[in-house]
Amino acid sequence: MFDELGPNRLLLFSEYFIVKSFFRAFFSPILGLFESGDETFLYKRSHRMILLFMSVMFSGLASVVFALMPDGDAGYWFPVVIFGSVGVVGFVVGLLGNERAVAKIWGSRE
Repeated sequence: MFDELGPNRLLLFSEYFIVKSFFRAFFSPILGLFESGDETFLYKRSHRMILLFMSVMFSGLASVVFALMPDGDAGYWFPVVIFGSVGVVGFVVGLLGNERAVAKIWGSRE
């Protein structure tokens, strides 16, 4: 794929880092909670994959509850908001966070 781009290949990578830095700045209140601290932590690559998988599951569950919500019953908004929020936080930490953030969300300490 990248061989076909020619001189635009460098531009593609620089745009990726610009977009990632924008989203890191946008979600800095969430990332700041998990990336702060100086204690030792235990990070494994599988923790990030499991976090992303769980984020998909929570977001999917929120979407299913939203889709099956009967009209006029406001009680269904609670699980939609909770599961959706957990899914979004998991996506933010899993895709944008550093190793400390992923280890901290799992509570992994050495």
